[in-house]
Amino acid sequence: MPETIPHLDAFCDHLALERRVSPYTVRNYRVAVENFVGHLREAGKWKDDFATVSPIQARSFLIEAGRRKARRTLHNQVSGLRAFYLYLRKQGHVATNPFTGLSLPKLDRPLPKFLSESQMRSLLNAPILLWKDGQFGEFEAFRDSLILELLYGGGLRVSELCGLNHGQVELSQGVARVVGKGRKERLCPLGPVAVQCLKVFVQRFDLEAAIDAPVVCTRRGRRMEPRQIQKLLKIHLAAAGLPLDMTPHKLRHSFATHMLDEGADLRAVQELLGHANLSTTQIYTHVSIARLKEAHKQAHPRA
Repeated sequence: MPETIPHLDAFCDHLALERRVSPYTVRNYRVAVENFVGHLREAGKWKDDFATVSPIQARSFLIEAGRRKARRTLHNQVSGLRAFYLYLRKQGHVATNPFTGLSLPKLDRPLPKFLSESQMRSLLNAPILLWKDGQFGEFEAFRDSLILELLYGGGLRVSELCGLNHGQVELSQGVARVVGKGRKERLCPLGPVAVQCLKVFVQRFDLEAAIDAPVVCTRRGRRMEPRQIQKLLKIHLAAAGLPLDMTPHKLRHSFATHMLDEGADLRAVQELLGHANLSTTQIYTHVSIARLKEAHKQAHPRA
């Protein structure tokens, strides 16, 4: 049986119950602490007390992990360890954070992938075309159309879509109160097409639209999981002849890119996406600039 790591369970409870971070973040931060303690044990430096850990030992872990892990994974693990030590300091278990001030390798920020507007139209039409061709059930076709319209029309995260209830949607206003990261709520305009899809879906299949009933569901009325939506997206991408590496999150990229292409204000897009920092949203301006430069290169005689 593995040795218990002091304060780790309490830290994870703090993350889940007080900070309300996602289960994936809780898991990743737990693994980061376990990996760090494992490194200290292998080096014979673990004394069953985080207060004895020095910045040199933290740097040693960083160097060793950097040989085996991708840069982004390394950044995520150090974020978890910094958060853990911040918790320990607030609880009075340690006086200092050995991970403060450690320099990390610079992250490359690849431009997000997205679908063009014509590709998006092909994808949005795919479920109904599959049904008309007899390759898809009627319920699944109308439900999947709704899913795609909400992901693209509202810029929702797939987890936000799966958690969306009818009580959070104001059909008359065409908006949804979405619960995003950190349990933060925001208003998302859904667009008239998505709203009409929702109305048709509920009426056509006589679905329960109670306050706590899920907006997207299985035939049995059960709430859908992100993995189910990822799988059905692959079906419609294939039907539309589009790259299969597209994910529900890349439909969110498409939403943001198309908004900025049409002149939307960056701050407005930030609010619609629920980004805490404007710098996160600014990556989409780089996408638009890159497209302009490519168009210039292709068409301008002096390019």
